[in-house]
Amino acid sequence: MIDFIPVELFKNIFFNFQLVIVLFLFLQSQNSDLDDKRNLNQMSTVGILLLFFIVTLVGFRPVSYAFGDMGTYSLQFDEFANNVAEPISTDYFFYYFMKFAANYLNKEIFFFLCMLVYTYSLYLASKKLFKEYWAYSFFILVFSLSFWAYGTNGIRNGMATSIFLLAITRQNNLSKILILIISLSIHQSMIIPVIMYVITTYYTNTRNIFRFWLLCIPLSLLLGSILETFFLGIGLGEDVKLKGYLIESEEYQEQMSAVGFRWDFLLYSIIGVFTGMYFIYKKNFKDKFYTHIFNVYLLTNAIWILVIRANFSNRFAYLSWFLLGLIIIYPLLKYKFFKNQHQVVGRIVIIYFMFTFLMNVILA
Repeated sequence: MIDFIPVELFKNIFFNFQLVIVLFLFLQSQNSDLDDKRNLNQMSTVGILLLFFIVTLVGFRPVSYAFGDMGTYSLQFDEFANNVAEPISTDYFFYYFMKFAANYLNKEIFFFLCMLVYTYSLYLASKKLFKEYWAYSFFILVFSLSFWAYGTNGIRNGMATSIFLLAITRQNNLSKILILIISLSIHQSMIIPVIMYVITTYYTNTRNIFRFWLLCIPLSLLLGSILETFFLGIGLGEDVKLKGYLIESEEYQEQMSAVGFRWDFLLYSIIGVFTGMYFIYKKNFKDKFYTHIFNVYLLTNAIWILVIRANFSNRFAYLSWFLLGLIIIYPLLKYKFFKNQHQVVGRIVIIYFMFTFLMNVILA
């Protein structure tokens, strides 16, 4: 465990190291071609360095409530270690993994392994999708607005989404299904993107899905509380904490700085919507995988819009946001759209990261 660094400095160290990486990437992109072998080798080396840094620094952080739900997971770990935990009734894979770790490992190794799964899954997914260009995908995924939060606070949710990304890159359907089941067994909220993934496997009309996404905005404005009650009624609120996300109560309002219709979150989500529509229709980018994940993004984001007033609305938004980096970078690593494409990639990545840096460091 890294206990010689004050807890309050971990976040700044994490983002400032990423800032160094993104500045290097930007300078490299302005002075070399994307396809240049030397560039690709350098990016791969930097990517491995960043992977090692993230897993080490964040994986071995002190066990503390300073990292949000990490403190709660620590208490649950102790309950398993002392054989006083309640019977496991949800998120079976995660809690049986915690039980195993409590019996045979220690708490620090448990949190390290959680971070390893969270980050290494993104590395594997990027390698599978982009081969020698994998580093650019890995960079934008770990530069995402929510990456830190779901590695240190919403740990189960972060692991589940990374494993979901790993699953959908598999070509073998049996492997894909098994990994999706693992994702669901780590965090039950993954039922939403999994269902949307299945739906969009068979229904592929992006224009109609986009129209539905647009329709959800006025529906949410007009019928917000009714829709939240509906989702509770069909079983999405069986978990007590999930009910707290949906129902405005004093306990949860104290933990959420803003409730109501989240125009700021919606504007952030529109980045992905605009990007996907631009490449698919403006640039005529025909790629089955890309169209599929974009359709998943639209439908999952649409469900969040319907409950946008909920406490912890960001946790519902994350069920689509974790795809955002991939939506942005995928076309640029698969097809040449611009004369100086490496420069375009560099500018996009630095703008994407600077927003993350602004929200997590400057305005935090």
